[in-house]
Parts: sequence; structure tokens; C-alpha cells
Amino acid sequence: MSMIAIIDDDVHIGNVLEELLQKEGYTTLRAYSGTEALYLLSQNQPDLILLDLMMPGLSGEEVLPHIENTPVIVLSAKVDVRDKVSLLLGGAADYVTKPFDTKELLARIAVQLRNAAKCHGTKFLHYGDLKLDDTSMSVSVCDTPLSLTRTEYAILKLLMQNPSQVLSKGVLLDRISLDTPDCTERSLKQHISNLRKKMQEIGGKDYIETVWGIGFKLAEQKS
Repeated sequence: MSMIAIIDDDVHIGNVLEELLQKEGYTTLRAYSGTEALYLLSQNQPDLILLDLMMPGLSGEEVLPHIENTPVIVLSAKVDVRDKVSLLLGGAADYVTKPFDTKELLARIAVQLRNAAKCHGTKFLHYGDLKLDDTSMSVSVCDTPLSLTRTEYAILKLLMQNPSQVLSKGVLLDRISLDTPDCTERSLKQHISNLRKKMQEIGGKDYIETVWGIGFKLAEQKS
């Protein structure tokens, strides 16, 4: 279940993209300006970004340098080859000209997600004062190392990959099953309780929110 951020001030195009992506099984995030996009990306870690260029406030060109470790497909009506070359050299993974063919766009998205999946071993996740380095499988809270079991690490990683989403018990179990096949629905609650306690002992606050009757999500971090 990959998360895709749609950054476009055109509400109609954004709605079309959101409907298209959700039908394909993706989850989506929306931002309508460059400034809003930077805030959105500071709070979330999407798997891919669809970025418009001409937006109020900061333009897409100004937003692009702030995006790291996430593939960006630029969607723009600009057709000048120099614009495309400049953006591709500036960090964009791909460039699609508006109006676009939906099947082609979906194919390009699939390619970028597949390429990004090959690099997951170097992924670094950051949320508030939580940091996770997937290369070394290390976690810190307020820059203090946190010792976790394999199951606790898998749970926290999944929550940090989807920080704005409520994840049901079923989704959690399904997504971490390859790494922790011993985790069951009965033991999941205890694993989360242990993880919550370890983080709270260092950070002095609760980092995981229980959404009753639905599941769990990372608690909103106050600045």
C-alpha cells in the first residue's frame, strides 16, 4: 500500500489523480501550494510525489530541492525540452507533460516505485524526535538509542512509513508478517504496549495513539 503525495493547485486535476490512484490501491496525500507541500512532507514520508510546477507561493521548481530520498514525477504543461532537462538534472525522477494519458502515468509510477523499492535498505525515516535508520536497523528517541525487538522495530518502521494513517491490526499483521511471522493478533497488542513504554521512558510522552475500534497511528508531534 504505497502512499503518493499529489502536489497541485488545480483542484480538478488533483481530484482526478486522487480517484485514479485510490482505484489502483494507493493511498494519497494532497497539497495545493508549494508552502503547504513543504509542511506536508515534514509530517509525512510518501513513497512517491507527483509535483506540479506552477503553484501559488513556492513553485514546483523551488520545492524540488527540498525533497530527498523520494522519487518525484513532475506533472507540467511546460513542453520546452530545456525545462525537462533542467528538472531531471535537478532531482526529478521523471517528467510527464499535461494533459497526460492515465495508463502511461500509472506505468511510470509503477516503475519509479519499483526502482525505489530496490533502495529501501538505505531508507532513513524521521518523525518528530524519532529517527530510524533501516540500514543499521537502529532507532533513536531524542537522539538517545532505543533497543527494540525485531517485532517492535517492524511495527515502528511501518507506523513511521505511514505517519498520518491509522493502521488496523489486520494491516499491521499483514505488512510485518514477512519480518516477524511469530507475531499474532493476540500478541500484537502486547508488542505495541512494550514499544510504547520504551519510547515513553526516553521521550517522556506517548508516541503511539490508539484509535479505538480501528487501530493505531503515530501521535501528532507538537513543536
